[in-house]
Amino acid sequence: MTESPEQQRSVVLRRRLRTSPARLRTALTRMPPWWPLPVCVLLGTASGLSYGLLASPQYEATSYAMAVAEEETDPSAALGYAQSYGRLVTSDATLSYAQGAAGEPVRALRTQVRSETSPDSPMIAVTGTSDDAGRAADIANAVIEAVIVSSGHVSKDTGVKLIKFTHAMKPDQPVSPSVPLGTAVGTAAGGLLGGLVLLVRPRRTGWSVSAQVPGPAAAEVPGPAAAEDNTTADERELVR
Repeated sequence: MTESPEQQRSVVLRRRLRTSPARLRTALTRMPPWWPLPVCVLLGTASGLSYGLLASPQYEATSYAMAVAEEETDPSAALGYAQSYGRLVTSDATLSYAQGAAGEPVRALRTQVRSETSPDSPMIAVTGTSDDAGRAADIANAVIEAVIVSSGHVSKDTGVKLIKFTHAMKPDQPVSPSVPLGTAVGTAAGGLLGGLVLLVRPRRTGWSVSAQVPGPAAAEVPGPAAAEDNTTADERELVR
């Protein structure tokens, strides 16, 4: 019975699928043992270059506020309240108040705003992040204004108020890595990954090296001629 062309093609395809793993193993065996290193370096370089070219640049702008104690309040209390207000910067109440001026919803502001405080000075730094330089400055200024307004509502009870120290300006340069820097980081990461692969991969059978330890030296046994010479020498000594 003659097979149809479709059946013949299916048979050939199954044979190729069966032999493909064996061919792949044979090809990998014939390759040099250090092949993962250049492959990982090339992949890392391509990844870093792609990230530098395709990722949108990110900009950061920072505004500052300072905690000031009232006349009847201990000046050291300003430092403690600055730490507390710094934690409230990323709260939902503060971000909800600032979302109108920032032009971003609260969900986006949670990832675009961060605050920093100092243990030595009663100062709060609010940083806004965005892919637009002007928007980053607007976010930082809107959030710092929201914190200042919130502190003013309770300043009579706490004896400490916040005042704006500096205004966030539009940044000139992005903070995201440039194309050369991203490429260099990707290349270094690929080289490190390739080196780790070489360290953890199982070694081939031909790579084992056996150390050759010299055996004990054989003792030299005098032959019959040497024994006869020694006996004759001893007899001569006795005759004398």
